[in-house]
Amino acid sequence: MLTTHLTTILTRELRALAREIRAYPDDASVWKTTPGAQNPGGTLALHLAGNIQHYIGAVLGGSAYKRDRPAEFSRRGLSRDQLVAEVEQAIAAVERTLPAVQQQTLAADFPEAVGGKIIRTDEFLLHIATHLGWHLGQLDYHRRMVTGDAGKIGAIAVTELGTARPAAA
Repeated sequence: MLTTHLTTILTRELRALAREIRAYPDDASVWKTTPGAQNPGGTLALHLAGNIQHYIGAVLGGSAYKRDRPAEFSRRGLSRDQLVAEVEQAIAAVERTLPAVQQQTLAADFPEAVGGKIIRTDEFLLHIATHLGWHLGQLDYHRRMVTGDAGKIGAIAVTELGTARPAAA
């Protein structure tokens, strides 16, 4: 059950991330820096896509993805289409991996130490979801500051949750 809900939440957030990237008016604006914000939107997108492709796709799912975390923070100049392609690969990693994760795997330690710590898999997957939400909010504010557009992109819509249904009248 947890993997079903995590798949829904993570793919929802990643689709919102792709919408945020597309909402920038041009490729250059996604890389603009702002006072007090260390990472532009493009950096946040690369970091989130790399994080999920590594921990979920490669570590849990056995994909061949090789993470280059320093490059997530140093690469610049990718187009919005290239960034969205990275996000789409992260979505594919989630959709391919999480439905196959068994309960005993969730209750076991995550197969890789994170930050020098051993963490149970279910708790670490919840951490990944909140990490994604945290940075998605940062990216939303970056886009608004850079563009001056306060328009919403429909992030974190409860209507996209797997158990959402019309309320009784």
